[in-house]
Amino acid sequence: MANAWRNWAGNEQAHPLRVARPADADETAAEVATAARNGQRVKAVGAGHSFSPVAVAPGIQLQLDRMNRLISVDAASGLVTVGAGMPLWQLNPLLAQHGLAMEILGDIDRQTISGAISTGTHGSSTRFGGIATQVRGLELVLADGTVTRCSPTEQPELFAAARVGLGALGIITEVTLQCVPLYALHAVDTRQPVAEVLDRSDELADAYDHFEFFWFPHSEVALTRRFTRRPADLPLTPIGALTTRLDELLNGPGFEALCRVGTRFPATVRPIARFAAKAMSAREWTDLSYRIFASSRPVRFLEGEFAIPREHAVDALREIKDWVDRHDERISFPLEVRFVARDDIWLSTAQGRENCYIAFHQYHRMPYQRYFRACQSILGAYGGRPHWGKMHDLDATALRPRYEHFDAFVALRDKLDPSGVFANPYLDRVLGPAPEAQRHTPPST
Repeated sequence: MANAWRNWAGNEQAHPLRVARPADADETAAEVATAARNGQRVKAVGAGHSFSPVAVAPGIQLQLDRMNRLISVDAASGLVTVGAGMPLWQLNPLLAQHGLAMEILGDIDRQTISGAISTGTHGSSTRFGGIATQVRGLELVLADGTVTRCSPTEQPELFAAARVGLGALGIITEVTLQCVPLYALHAVDTRQPVAEVLDRSDELADAYDHFEFFWFPHSEVALTRRFTRRPADLPLTPIGALTTRLDELLNGPGFEALCRVGTRFPATVRPIARFAAKAMSAREWTDLSYRIFASSRPVRFLEGEFAIPREHAVDALREIKDWVDRHDERISFPLEVRFVARDDIWLSTAQGRENCYIAFHQYHRMPYQRYFRACQSILGAYGGRPHWGKMHDLDATALRPRYEHFDAFVALRDKLDPSGVFANPYLDRVLGPAPEAQRHTPPST
């Protein structure tokens, strides 16, 4: 079909009736108003880097790539307003030109700014929250086609919800961010016995500005990443071109080839994983923050991720390892473990508590269902909240008790979009259908 769409991982697809590329809020409002009159649903899509179907468009798909301007910059205050379709990889160098930087970033920079905040994208730090905590204002198009703004002082209830809004409250058209002066990171990657890392994980998480680690469940070795913030005007010692090229070969074509071997000959997956764990390189370098936060991920994979209270991290990881060993599961990608400060955003996975984020992956050509279900069960028993952009099968009944403001969010959604103009099957599942959705008969896909 002409309008066929697939996400980056290839596990979600859509065949929207029509694709529109609005350039601003007015054009977006016109598209939404027309769709609402025609009884059609509308979804905005960014870079397609969510593994969940949060952005799947069953009716009208809005691609926001034309809304990618740097609208205003106040270098003195650090307030920056950008179009919702601005990708992070494009935004970060532009900020650097003005002596500014994002306070924190995740390890992938392919997402748009609106997609990153709407799904609760985060980095790793017990001192900083997720990307949405940097938002100071939003411009949205509501389901009735009106354009509105919200901030801590202007419609604060909408602001509390819309920073991680799942696309359920409106189409974000502009984002105002609180940026910080440009800074560098001193990075140290170290291989350590995983038993030692688990024993010291709390200490390590608090000792550095940013700490995370990667662990192949079939190995006894973890790669720890420790980042310390430095002034941007200190001498930088970036990774050399040769090392970068070798990394690209090992993590790209080389790792892809190993994963394909494991797919064809499953018995080789465990030794391949142990080899990959030993091949993770120890190194030290200093560069501008955005060049270090983001990593290249050329090999496609599927991913789930849950946030659990930080104090349960070690027990949960040991349970996952034990399950993998008992079931002879073959896992080709590492577990990724990060720590994030609490925030006050209604549906943020970090709302009200310090979290450990445990992400589980599988190569996209290999079976994943049993492993992912086990991880979801183990992490769910600790009050785990699924990342909105990652794979899970929980519904509103399961999610409601995990979020203090769940009912308030749904009530606001019901008020702003009673007929479900911005809904799709994923939002119907995780939030419940909009109250007038029975009158709304979206075209079949």
